[in-house]
Amino acid sequence: VQLQASGGGLVQPGGSLRLSCAASGNIFSINVMGWYRQAPGKQRELVATISSKGSTNYSDSVKGRFTISRDNAKNSEHLQMNGLKPEDTAVYYCNLEEFDGSTWRDYWGQGTLVTVSS
Repeated sequence: VQLQASGGGLVQPGGSLRLSCAASGNIFSINVMGWYRQAPGKQRELVATISSKGSTNYSDSVKGRFTISRDNAKNSEHLQMNGLKPEDTAVYYCNLEEFDGSTWRDYWGQGTLVTVSS
């Protein structure tokens, strides 16, 4: 499985960006797609996840501002980020966890940089 993330860039505080991630390869139907981020000098943290059935989970820091969605037919996910703040600046990584019936496997995209600055 390979993940390709896109959509990062420079945006002013209060602005919006939309990240996308396309997954390729043989993917098991039971899976969770998500976004994580890592700011300079900090550990990678969860941003949001969405299961193959559409259940979502958000970190408290982005709840109400970010929306995660997915297209199961295209094996893709998106993160709509509104009301961006300077503290949202980070490298954003897309993630896929899949269950093969006995084991969960974990895959990561290459990361896309989001910079929120005036």
